[in-house]
Order: sequence, then C-alpha cells, then structure tokens
Amino acid sequence: MKPLSRRQIAWRAAQDLEDGSYVNLGIGLPTLVADFIPDGREIVFHSENGILGLGKAPPPGEGDPDLINAGKGAASLVPGGAFFHHTDAFLMIRGGHLDYSLLGAFEVSETGDLANWTTEDPDYPPGVGGAMDLAAGAKEVRVLCEHTTKDGQPRIRQRCHYPLTAAGVVRRVYTNLAVLDIGPAGVVVREMVEGLGLAALQAKTEARLQLADDWRPLAPPPL
Repeated sequence: MKPLSRRQIAWRAAQDLEDGSYVNLGIGLPTLVADFIPDGREIVFHSENGILGLGKAPPPGEGDPDLINAGKGAASLVPGGAFFHHTDAFLMIRGGHLDYSLLGAFEVSETGDLANWTTEDPDYPPGVGGAMDLAAGAKEVRVLCEHTTKDGQPRIRQRCHYPLTAAGVVRRVYTNLAVLDIGPAGVVVREMVEGLGLAALQAKTEARLQLADDWRPLAPPPL
C-alpha cells in the first residue's frame, strides 16, 4: 500500500471539477489543483487575494514576484484572467458565486464539520484568512488533507477537537489514502488506495466508515 503524494491528492481532486465551474483554491494543498485540470475542461480558479483566472504554477525561476496565490506561492494568469481588490474577491465569495471551495483541514467530523484555522498551539498563531467566508459562501466545500497527522492521529473524526471553522459544510474529502463522501449516511468510502482494505482504513479513522457498493481503487498516475 502506497499513500498518495500531495500532488496526487491534488490531481484526484481536479478530476471531479465540472467544466465551466468557478472554484476557489485555499491555502496549502488546494493551490496545487490548478496544475492538473484535465484536457478539454475549462475551470475558472478564484483566489481570495484578488485573482479570477488563476493558472498553473510557473516553472522554477520564471514566476512574477508580484503574481502569487492565496498561499503566497508563485502563480500565473490564464488569458482573460483579472486582478481586483481583495474586497471584491470576498464579495464574490459571500455572494454565492463560487461553485466549489477547496480547502485544507486540520480535522473534519463525520457530520461535515470543518476545523482548519487553529490548533490552539501557542507556538503556531491562528490563521483565519478567508476560511470562514469560503466555508459559508461556496455552493460546495471539499477538503484536501493527509488522512492522519504526522504522529498518526486521525483527521477524520467523530467530532472535531479543534475550534470549528464551520459546521456541517464538508461534502467530500480527498486524502492520501481515500476519497470520502459525507452526507446523511455518514462517511462513505468511494475510493481507497490499492492494497488498503476497509479495516486498515478504519484503524486510521475515528469516524465510522461505510464502504460504497460501487467503490473503486484509488490509483492516480505517477506525479
């Protein structure tokens, strides 16, 4: 069993974005998604720092230092893309104009609660950013994260231990081990990495898992 890399998680999330959708890319792992849009599909990426039409990350050394994504990483602009004040970026978010918000997370609960702005660790100051607006304003929230913490603690929990960003908003989670849907039936496993069984995945997950009847192996390309 080989867990997915960060780039592979981003690739998998990109495959589910519908043609013509408007998508905010949150700080961290979600910013990689712009690099993996399938051929023939047009996705308009939004960044809370004031960009509509965010493109792929530029090759090393070729970026414009004045063009960055929400996580301060080097970015590019697709033809027809636009810059604007971050106030206008948040008007788009709060106005319900985004189809998807892709966010990172410290924890997600079995009812879709999201915790991603503070761990209450005094050595790591909290960073609210636009997370609360994005969680409330987008039509659908999806999370990209590692399945467990560095010390092996589960991120998919019965209830979040950290302060919530928003309650009951997460509908899909992409991890380095699985693709999970969250809804009235609880947490449903749609895909698992090859060589990993439900019992092994459950051992790394606090929330109770259910295996979809049509589940399939999670097998991204090498990236």
